[in-house]
Amino acid sequence: MSADDRVTIRKLPTGVPGLDDILGGGLPEYSFNIIAGSPGSGKTTLAHQMVFANSSPERPALYFTVLGEPAIKMLRYQQQFGFFDPEKLNDAIRFINLSEVVLEEDLDAVLAAIVKEVEAVSPGFVVVDSFRTVVRKVAGATGEADLQAFIQRLALHLTSWQATTFLIGEYSEGEVRDNPVFTVADGLFWMYQQTERNSIVRKLQVMKLRGQASVPGLHTFRITAQGIQAFPRTFGLSGRVEREAVRRRLSLGVPELDAMMGGGVPEGDSLLIAGPSGAGKSVIATQFVVEGLRGGESAIMAIFEERPEEYCERAAKLGLDLDTPRREGRLDLLYLRPLDLSVDETMREIVDAVERTGATRVVIDSLAGFELALAPGFRTDFRESLYRMIGALTRTGVTVVSTVELVERFTELALSPYSISFLSDDIIRLRYAEVDAQLRKLIMVVKMRGGEHSKDIREYEISSEGLRIGNRLLGYRGLISGLPEPISTPDPSLDAGGPRGDPEQPE
Repeated sequence: MSADDRVTIRKLPTGVPGLDDILGGGLPEYSFNIIAGSPGSGKTTLAHQMVFANSSPERPALYFTVLGEPAIKMLRYQQQFGFFDPEKLNDAIRFINLSEVVLEEDLDAVLAAIVKEVEAVSPGFVVVDSFRTVVRKVAGATGEADLQAFIQRLALHLTSWQATTFLIGEYSEGEVRDNPVFTVADGLFWMYQQTERNSIVRKLQVMKLRGQASVPGLHTFRITAQGIQAFPRTFGLSGRVEREAVRRRLSLGVPELDAMMGGGVPEGDSLLIAGPSGAGKSVIATQFVVEGLRGGESAIMAIFEERPEEYCERAAKLGLDLDTPRREGRLDLLYLRPLDLSVDETMREIVDAVERTGATRVVIDSLAGFELALAPGFRTDFRESLYRMIGALTRTGVTVVSTVELVERFTELALSPYSISFLSDDIIRLRYAEVDAQLRKLIMVVKMRGGEHSKDIREYEISSEGLRIGNRLLGYRGLISGLPEPISTPDPSLDAGGPRGDPEQPE
């Protein structure tokens, strides 16, 4: 069979942000699917969101309810979501209660009731909520063969009427192997709600999907005022931005630091600013953003340790105005500090903000605060998650500056507590050193993939005008250890072995 002879399966949009990407482009039309999971995991909300996205008066959706919440109660809560459209009720979406048939009749009667409604309106979308209730009701009165025959006939009828179908049920993972409904289904969506310490994390897995390649594994999702939003775990690992052979250099807002970096940060790079608390990491990051704003660029700052108002006030004390560009819409301060974030969710929010504002500069301040904002289960693979996030951002063409706090050790020059220095194109290291009974601040550029950089170790200070870099700190060795020693000026009259006199003359 040639490629031209194959049947094309149209993909329907789910109406759930991120879910189409997980499914490989959308929901296979006319497929017979199951949404399974524990109570409260979001099964009904997912079904409603897809129904509202796909129903129309020409191809309405039939929503069968069975011994669960009555439709009026269900809709009372679902209408709180942004996807809810009251104009679609009774015209594009019809709710039908099968409770009486299930309680008083057998499987044949249930099937007949569903088929009757389907034949009457020829729906494009059918949902049975909860199908598990039907199975439990008839489990004692019929055998497994009868149940499997019922499921197969139901699937056949609905598929022949060209309806995309979802059966909703509360199942445990142990039932997947022996339950005939999972064998017949074309797609199986499993929804989880996990408690991690004091955090609740919701995850979705597409365990089965015939006819197309879905993204395997567990994907986090969140239920918001707009409904469900899914976050593909492979987001950021695909796509490529072709970089110019010669890229322009972006100023950090500190002329001396630009010079140390050979003219500034190469556009599209990922820059890591590492140093101890109070060393000025956020100051450099803020000056980098302000310099871009002065040049007419837009910027995003994802902050985790201060509220936006406090962040702006602190910047103002250094002569850096963030309030004005915020009001003008050229600067977006994303305050991300719930304690149950996922990396995928954070990444999606930052990328959406970049696309929304056209930002060319992104700051993440700080990685330590970001880690604390994650749900506990996501902290174990934080290093791998950062790899995906930084890759996703730089692929959009933006220049990313991240800050990371280090516990200062006066025996080594650490670059990151997460062993992520390889993820960064460029690294600036700040550190303290004790010099002449004073605590001095030192700055150095330790890595640049895009070209040569200064090898100097220079002193700097932070004043009301921001960060200012001074001259090299001469006359000391061991500066990067934090405990330098003065270099004594050698006496030209001395050599390594003692007084240096005239060469010995033979007697």
